[in-house]
Amino acid sequence: MIHAWEADPAALFARRLGKSAKELGVSDDEDKCPDLWQLDNGDIAVIGRDLTADYSPRLPDGVSLGPGERLVVIPGSMLSAAKGDIPDA
Repeated sequence: MIHAWEADPAALFARRLGKSAKELGVSDDEDKCPDLWQLDNGDIAVIGRDLTADYSPRLPDGVSLGPGERLVVIPGSMLSAAKGDIPDA
């Protein structure tokens, strides 16, 4: 099946957006999940908690998850910290 957009699994991690989980105090003393990265093709990789099963039954009207898609959640502070790294559209 062809979609309007496809993720490129060959894209490489180019730069972190915002601060690491450790810097924001949302992980233990290890630099682990969650994280936001821009890939070398301009796409964004989001590392977070997989809550697909929790949210799927209560998605708002007009929102759906396609085959192969997962719903992940990250701390709001992580997205706020990345704001300066995300260009305007």
